[in-house]
Amino acid sequence: MKLTGERVVPKLMDPNNGLLKEHIARYQFARKFCRGRVLDIACGVGYGSEILLENPSVTEIVGIDISKEAIEYAKKHYSTSNTFYYVDDCLNLHLHEKYGTFDTIVSFETIEHFRGDQRFIHNLYNLLKDDGTLIISTPFGRGKDQPCSCPWHVYQYTEGEFREVLSPFKKITMYNQRNNLIEIPKENKKYYLMVAVCQK
Repeated sequence: MKLTGERVVPKLMDPNNGLLKEHIARYQFARKFCRGRVLDIACGVGYGSEILLENPSVTEIVGIDISKEAIEYAKKHYSTSNTFYYVDDCLNLHLHEKYGTFDTIVSFETIEHFRGDQRFIHNLYNLLKDDGTLIISTPFGRGKDQPCSCPWHVYQYTEGEFREVLSPFKKITMYNQRNNLIEIPKENKKYYLMVAVCQK
């Protein structure tokens, strides 16, 4: 497994790596909202499964990623009796027919990597059960119509744009992240990442 782009591979990284610690913090944050059957979409190498399964309310985790190499790594290093990993495209509108529906969906640092955000959210909505929860994150940015400095991102949202694309959900609670801290935003405090907890 190569460390390329924004790929997080804990077993190949220094435990004190800031990017790694921030990603782990997101899974630890999401863990308390997870229950039942969980989908980790764009799961990467699958390390998040280990963290989410620490919540006894989680019965099964399905990880989907477009990278065959990442999924092979996940199967080798993060497989348990209740984890299942598949190669697929998060914009595939037939995902809910192939994999069924879920109580919880986790999607970290995914939506900014491609065009088709409304299609992606439509997919996630269809993949959730009627009382399901989505935990989704993306970095703050200057806006979808502004140049993006990150070479791996198609665009980065303002908070208003992120809320707008999540509007199919009936309730959205916005949290913000700086370093390892994820919290309800505080006035005059600078954050660089948004984490939304959405109820269908």
